[in-house]
Amino acid sequence: MMKGEIAVVMDNLVKKFDEFVAVDQITLRIDRGEIFGFLGPNGAGKSTTIRMLCGLLHPTSGSASVSGFDIATQPEEIRRRIGYMSQKFSLYDDLTVEQNIDFFSGIYGVPRVQRKTRKEYVLQMAHLTDRRGSMTRTLPGGWKQRLALGCAILHDPPVLFLDEPTSGVDPIARGEFWDLIRQLSESGHTIFVSTHYMDEAEFCHRLALMHRGRIVALGAPRDLKQNLSGRSLLRLDTADTLETMRALEKLPEVLDVAVFGNKLHVSVQEPESGIAVIRQALERAGIAMRGIEQITPSLEDVFVALIEAEERKSS
Repeated sequence: MMKGEIAVVMDNLVKKFDEFVAVDQITLRIDRGEIFGFLGPNGAGKSTTIRMLCGLLHPTSGSASVSGFDIATQPEEIRRRIGYMSQKFSLYDDLTVEQNIDFFSGIYGVPRVQRKTRKEYVLQMAHLTDRRGSMTRTLPGGWKQRLALGCAILHDPPVLFLDEPTSGVDPIARGEFWDLIRQLSESGHTIFVSTHYMDEAEFCHRLALMHRGRIVALGAPRDLKQNLSGRSLLRLDTADTLETMRALEKLPEVLDVAVFGNKLHVSVQEPESGIAVIRQALERAGIAMRGIEQITPSLEDVFVALIEAEERKSS
């Protein structure tokens, strides 16, 4: 990551669709070479923000620039200098791997003298050299996504926008895909990626957690987890998850309760007294406790806690 070189700037960026506010006054600075993640549920405003930054949507108010070009007045300049990849596979299934690369070389205006070199680079980067003659429709999902990423960088854009790029791809293929993203970042490309996978969010240099068009937290993954200071997290296993939630939500010592798999994650201010209070509450409710332990918060815990806090504000 190249500190001091700003690739993307947003100042009070807003996008409305009639009365609906999809993006609500986002302000951000993203460094060159940074892997910056947008994390949030469907409808949080991630894709709308990316579309504005790509010059595909005009902002309602506020401003933004990509590589120094204004998204409102210079969208064509931006589109020539970015790569874009969506969660929906966008290449042509009835062409071979090599034919897709040739086609997008022309679409992106790669100079003819550079096309052979760029094609070989993409094939090697995506580990598709031996499949160059294969029909694209025969490739596994993860390989298709690697090809799509390769085609998005044929013109060597300084900034890449990846909108849910690994949606529906198996975990091993997702890991391989992120290896490519890290390589691009190390070579100076700025990667702006949206995801709902918490494990992928850990790979980003910084994250913006979005909820209802707003950024509710911003920082490195490690810092976001540490910012749950002032509270401790307990993992609780009981015989009745739903009744346990009802019993604990009434306790002033309990800050948050959330379901994780077949157990509960319970936020308390102090672990020892919190465990004691929980034991007493479950005994009064006649609920058998199978186990309770203090754990380190994950990004998912952070996300759940922040979203619940935002929901309480708006209720």
